[in-house]
This record gives sequence, C-alpha cells and structure tokens, in this order.
Amino acid sequence: ARGLRDLSGDGGVRKEELRPGAGQAVPPAASVAVKYSGYLEHWDEPFCTNCYSKFPGLMKLGKDITLGGLEIGLLTMKKGEVARFVFTPDYAYGQQGCPPLIPPNATVMFEVEMLDFLDSNESDTFFELTAEQQDTFPLQKVLKVADTEREFGNHLYRKRHFEGAKDRYKRAFSILGRSPSSEAERRQIDASKLLVLLNLSLTYLKLERPAQALVYGEKALEIDQRNAKALFRCGQACLCMTEYEKARDFLVRAQHIQPFNHDINNELKKLASCYKDYMEKEKEMCCRMFAPLNSSF
Repeated sequence: ARGLRDLSGDGGVRKEELRPGAGQAVPPAASVAVKYSGYLEHWDEPFCTNCYSKFPGLMKLGKDITLGGLEIGLLTMKKGEVARFVFTPDYAYGQQGCPPLIPPNATVMFEVEMLDFLDSNESDTFFELTAEQQDTFPLQKVLKVADTEREFGNHLYRKRHFEGAKDRYKRAFSILGRSPSSEAERRQIDASKLLVLLNLSLTYLKLERPAQALVYGEKALEIDQRNAKALFRCGQACLCMTEYEKARDFLVRAQHIQPFNHDINNELKKLASCYKDYMEKEKEMCCRMFAPLNSSF
C-alpha cells in the first residue's frame, strides 16, 4: 500500500489508478455498475468477484455495498476508470473477519472497473413524496426524474432485462402526465414523453407483445406524426400481427422521411416476403376448399 494515494486520511483506504476515467466522479447516493475482484494478501485467486458476469447489476451506494472502504473508493471514480484499492480491517471486514474465507484483522485489496453510474438521488427523493407533493415538484426536476428513470430502463434494456426496462419506462411516463402551464412547458414535456414512448414501443416488441408496441408507437405519433422511429415501430408491430396493409402504410411513410434507412428498407423487404408467403398459402387453401366441388363435375 505504500505509495498509494490515501483517501481516508488515516491510511485505511488507499488507491492506485490503473486506467483513467472520464467525466464527473460518482456522486453520493448514486447507483453504480462495477466489475470487481477482492484479494487477500498472498492470494492469487480472488475470494470474491463478479467479473464473470457480462452485465453486472446496479448497486446503490449507502444500501447495497457493505464495505466502508469500497464506498469511499467508489466515490472517487469516473466512468471507464480502473483502480486498485487497499483496505485495512477497519474499512473492510473488521477484527472478526468473515469466516471461513476472510480471517480476522485482514487487509484486503480490490480491483474495480467503473462501468457506469446513475445519479438517482433526485429520483429517490421524488418517489418518497406524496402524490400531492409530487404535483408541486418543479417541472425541471420532474423532467430530470423522468430522464433518470429512462436511463435506468436503458441500462436494464442493454442487459436484456426487458420486463424491468418496461417497468422503468412506464414509471417515467407516469410522471409526465402533468398539465403544462405554457407552450414552452408543453414542448419540454412532449420531448421527454416521446423518448419514453419510443423506448416502450421497442421494449414491447422485444417482449413479443406487438399490440402494446403499436399502442405506444401511435402515442408517439400523436406527439410527432413524422417521427420515423415511431412509424417504423408501428410498422414492425403490424407486421408481427400479420396486418400487412397497415404495416406497409407505416413503413412507406417512414421510408419517405428516411429513404436511405437500411432498417426501414429491410423491413419493407421482409414485409414483401411475408405477404408473398401469405398469399401463396391463401391460394393453396382456396384450391383445397374447392377441389371436391371441381371433382364432382
């Protein structure tokens, strides 16, 4: 630990930066996604690690992290940073240790990579309020809370936790229902709603619930009828429900807005192929239905 930066002032938490990060440091009460490995002195293998997980879950500072030294260290990190920390027993597992793995009075070393963090302090405060108190919350703070909830949803979506992502998006949408007091406020609320609605439509497609995807896609079009993403989502949903005429209408409208969009053009090709197969099956079915009549003459 000699030569490492003293974070606690008493030598109990020391840090060595292995790779710099970017942006602001982790704020208090944030939720963090990290990869970590903990080592005892003279041990080559970690006694604890989550490095085998492709998408580590979010951990809330002050709640989900039990090591005092680790919390102190995380508050000094930035996104993308990799650091090594050394914790004396008072900042780790104490005089008792944690049998059978951690002996008494053990100094431990942790290597940590800060993958991502979300500042959820404002959001946590908002959802602790009563409904009446939430209604008086300043609009800019409401928009920030909605954006935080959407970011949580995005994090879960990237981990393919689509149910959890859907719930976060719906929570964000639920707080954007307040009546605007001016045209400027309406535009701000609509801009925030539009992002959430597009995410909800996509997530319901991933959940194989195209009817709901269409509902949220059409809500997005109520805000911006020329939004290519919303038209594309609606087209995808209709195609999943074999509503080929509606699918074509949505996708052609999207193509007019973005004629060189590969996703839109590929979806139109997929639609043409599906429709061709559908018509061939319909023709075959008709032939089977009328075959007995023809054979009787």
